[in-house]
Amino acid sequence: MSGAESAGDTRQSTCGSEPRHTADSSDLSQPTPRAAVAENVRVPVKPHSGRTRIGIMGGTFDPIHHGHLVAASEVQHTFGLDEVVFVPTGRQPFKRDQKVTLPEHRYLMTVIATASNSRFSVSRVDIEREGTTYTIDTLRDLRRVYPDAEFYFITGADVLPDILRWKDSDELWGMAHFIGVTRPGHRLATTGLPPEGITLLEVPAMAISSTDCRKRVAAGAPIWYLVPDGVVQYIAKYRLYRGDMPISQEVSNGASRVGKEQG
Repeated sequence: MSGAESAGDTRQSTCGSEPRHTADSSDLSQPTPRAAVAENVRVPVKPHSGRTRIGIMGGTFDPIHHGHLVAASEVQHTFGLDEVVFVPTGRQPFKRDQKVTLPEHRYLMTVIATASNSRFSVSRVDIEREGTTYTIDTLRDLRRVYPDAEFYFITGADVLPDILRWKDSDELWGMAHFIGVTRPGHRLATTGLPPEGITLLEVPAMAISSTDCRKRVAAGAPIWYLVPDGVVQYIAKYRLYRGDMPISQEVSNGASRVGKEQG
C-alpha cells in the first residue's frame, strides 16, 4: 500500500516522498511542524476524540530510508498518534516492468528500521494478499484489525490530487483522514479534494530516495546514514541491489521466522 493509484493501476510508493525515523517520536528537539499552506485548503488538526489513532504509511520501502522514518515520526508527534503502521506494498501493476525486491526482504528491512521506536509497527497485509493491491484493500483489512480506531493515511502531498482516480475513492474519505507530507515552503493545489478529509503537513526536508539508495549500492557507493544501520547490514548480507543476485532470492529461515513474529 502506498501513495498513489488510479482505478486501473495501483498505489505509488510513498517514497520519493517514499513516505520518508531515526528520530524517536518522543524526541522534542525538533520544532513542532505546522500545517502547510496550500493554495485552496487549510485544515486544522482535529481535536482528539478519545479513540485510538492509527497512522498508516504504505510504500515499496525498497529500501526504507531515514526520510520515511522522519516523516512518520513528525506525523505521529503532531497528530498524537498511538501507533504508525508501516505497510510494505504487495503487487503493483504500475511497477510490473520494474524490478522490485522480494516482499519478504522489503518487509524485514522495514521491521529492522522501525524496531527502536515503540510507536512503530509493520504489517504484512499487503504482501500476503494475492493479486493487485489497492489502498482501499489495505484500509479494509486494517479496519478488521483496528475496528474502533481513527485512521490517518500518510502519503506524499504531491499524491493527494491523484486520490480522486483511485479505486473506490469515494469510500476512502470515510475510512481515513489523509495527511500529505510536504517539504517546507512547498505549495500545492488541492482542487476537488474534500477540505475536511486532508491535512498538509510540513516535515524536515531530506533529499533521500530509495531509487538513489539502490543506485548507490549498485555502484559500490556507501549508503551509511541514508538508511538505518541495520538496513545497511541487511542489504550487504543478502547482496541486494548489486545485480549479481536473483531478485527472488529466499530469505534465511531465521529471518523468515522473525518476519512472521513481527506481523
